[in-house]
Amino acid sequence: MNPNEAGNDATPVTPEEQPLSSRNENRSQRPDSDAFKAFMGSNWAPKDTELPAEAEVARYAAQRRLKVSRQFPGERLVIPAGPLKVRSNDTDYRFRPHSGFAHLTGLGLDHEPDAVLVMEPVEEGNGDDGGNHHSTLYFRELAGRDSAEFYANARYGEFWIGSRLSRAEVRALLALETADLADLETAITKDAGAVEIGGTRIRLLREVDLNADALVDTSRINTGVDLEASDALDAKLAEALSELRLIKDEWEVEQMRRAVEATVNGFHEVVKELPRAITHPRGERVVEGAFFARAREEGNDLGYDTIAASGNNATILHWIRNNGQVNADELLLLDAGVEADSLYTADITRTLPVSGKYSDIQRKVYQAVLDAADAGFAAAKVGVKFREVHAAAVAVLAERLDEWGFLPVPLDEALAPEGQHHRRWMPHGTSHHLGMDVHDCAQARRELYLDGVLAEGMVFTIEPGLYFKEEDLAVPQEYRGIGVRIEDDILMTADGPVNLSSALPRDPDDVEAWMAGIYSPTGE
Repeated sequence: MNPNEAGNDATPVTPEEQPLSSRNENRSQRPDSDAFKAFMGSNWAPKDTELPAEAEVARYAAQRRLKVSRQFPGERLVIPAGPLKVRSNDTDYRFRPHSGFAHLTGLGLDHEPDAVLVMEPVEEGNGDDGGNHHSTLYFRELAGRDSAEFYANARYGEFWIGSRLSRAEVRALLALETADLADLETAITKDAGAVEIGGTRIRLLREVDLNADALVDTSRINTGVDLEASDALDAKLAEALSELRLIKDEWEVEQMRRAVEATVNGFHEVVKELPRAITHPRGERVVEGAFFARAREEGNDLGYDTIAASGNNATILHWIRNNGQVNADELLLLDAGVEADSLYTADITRTLPVSGKYSDIQRKVYQAVLDAADAGFAAAKVGVKFREVHAAAVAVLAERLDEWGFLPVPLDEALAPEGQHHRRWMPHGTSHHLGMDVHDCAQARRELYLDGVLAEGMVFTIEPGLYFKEEDLAVPQEYRGIGVRIEDDILMTADGPVNLSSALPRDPDDVEAWMAGIYSPTGE
């Protein structure tokens, strides 16, 4: 927790005199004497002035900005990183920038809360890399050590949060112009107005930073710009930034490989901890914690909250409470992903026999899901519609459910659009795009996503499942409480799909052999 405790001897005030906004400091005892301030601001070693080398991501980020620039010539584009977000009272969540901002700048990790990228329109061909804009990153540089902010500001003071890159360092690292956040208002509002009267149109990535929203909206109101029409302009920018990520460049693909590798390591850690999980009343938390430790060791964080679902909890699609027991005769559905420092995340699911061996009925269900996944993989080809992967996978599931006698109608009737009875046991889609967001490219148009065609450089999941809840009277008793999902991360290449997560066993025999090589749940 914040130590925030070192001494202020100011004259006490009555509750009526003290503003509510300042009462969070009532626990503080910070020194405030002139002698302390003078001493605190002196005798610090000079900071290293050597600038970092240009990062590998810089040229890729520049090319991404160029693609956006060409879509919106003559318009000012405002892309915020987002502010710190309060978790509780004065305790913030770890900062993560908006994916659109990170994609266009190359800044990952927890760099620069409140930063805003402004792409200023210039004459065609005179912008960055010959584009239509000159880009500047506005952010708040940490105050010097001779400033009270250095030791007194728990949100932005270096004494509290550590050092951050200076404007000069960011400029060198990303080959991107930088400026003081204090100049942002002028940068956004200058010459703004309706195009028909010679003003500059603004497009904003909305609902990321309320301060940026307020600046842009106030400017629009003051210059008579129609707010409803502007909302549509802003939506188009969000759409463009999302669609830009549909095709990953080679740097992004390498980041995806790193995230997958770290995630595979996390699954290994989970299997090591299964013997302890079995003995713990909240064994799912043991599983969750084992994976999280690896995510923080090898990456930035989790890409999303881990689903560590044992037994009937595996039939709950987004089970993240993870407060259940892990029993030796159950299946553990582990859906987890490590987010790399670059903010690219993996998304892998395996359904493991806690005992190390699948029962006959567990294996039967598992094999059906695996066959569905393989069918989806076989359907994934350049030029094929994205939706065809799903169709191929669920057709296999429908056939198995029909063989088992679970469908209340003939198979062809179930598969028809007006039927879909088989979807009772798999109501979700089989695939989604993957990248900086676990559900990446979410604002892309339907015709480029669900109805789009697979292209080289796309990264997406294949994740069929079957979920038979304990209370489901439409299936025989022996199936109830079994949930199985198998999910892999797929890179589309000119030669066909590549399973990035193939290092993690999928075949039931391979899963059992892999687990046997890591732990013995019975102590044998």
